Amino acid sequence: MPYNSIISRTDATALIPIDISNEILSAVPQQSAVMQLARRLPNMSVAQRRLPVTSALATAYFVSGDTGLKQTTEVNWENKYIDAEELAVIVPIAQNVLDDSGFPIWAEVRPSIVEAFGVAIDQAVLYGTNIPATWTTNLGAAGLIAVIAAASQNVSLAAYADTYEAILGETAGGTSGLFGMVEADGFMVTGSIASLPMKRKLRNVRDADGGLIFTNSMQGANSYMLDGAPCIFPTNGAISSTYHLISGQWNQLVYAMRQDITWSLATEGVITDAGGSIVYNLFQQDMVALRAVMRIGFALPNPINRVQGTAASRCAFAYLTD
Repeated sequence: MPYNSIISRTDATALIPIDISNEILSAVPQQSAVMQLARRLPNMSVAQRRLPVTSALATAYFVSGDTGLKQTTEVNWENKYIDAEELAVIVPIAQNVLDDSGFPIWAEVRPSIVEAFGVAIDQAVLYGTNIPATWTTNLGAAGLIAVIAAASQNVSLAAYADTYEAILGETAGGTSGLFGMVEADGFMVTGSIASLPMKRKLRNVRDADGGLIFTNSMQGANSYMLDGAPCIFPTNGAISSTYHLISGQWNQLVYAMRQDITWSLATEGVITDAGGSIVYNLFQQDMVALRAVMRIGFALPNPINRVQGTAASRCAFAYLTD
């Protein structure tokens, strides 16, 4: 008679219930880093908006004596433009999958799409990735990094004694650090976008008196200040670790909405590829498609100021690399 027989967990697998979570675990969607810092203009009513920008400033003169002649001056303006371009995506899904799912799929998909739009905007504005042609013209180059490089306001850590000198100080020879380059062109640093690995480099950076230049903001646990200006560390995957810090006067970068994100559900129609071939026939294949569309425009007007009168050399931003 056997004494070692037992019903094991393997034998009873079919009888053991599985506890299925009623919550989908995912990262918190991140909004566009650029849109957090840039200046938003009123919504556009048409596809293009003209922005009058000051290109010459008035000059005042002292009058010589009681009967001296008063001199004249002028102020000039030039037109800059902001053009709304379209961002869009379609998410198709089988109706049976929607019906059988134990989760509200569209409620999960929408935040992911919002984040994807933010990634596309950040990469286009900062690095020129898939940037619309009109934005290249309105920004002055293919992305903000290219604008900064053209103005020679790129800072290399290797050229400075330490991180503090590279950001807030200057070399023994008088070469300004990151913030100093922005200030030399007549602007004030109002914020920075930083790669996530840069956070650990900033934690122990101190000024000459031993004070920390990188601190937690009173606004929240994940809010930070760098020399008194907001410093954000996006986790949406759009920020390149090549550029440790992108700092500047962010209200000089402007954007306007022609159309905020709108959502449409369709059960009829076809989805084609770039060659015109039908990929999905929604009605025939019993599918549903969610379409998201957004229209937005960016520009860098770069108005003249009293400190730097040469447009080609004037830049409200600088970036830090190795």
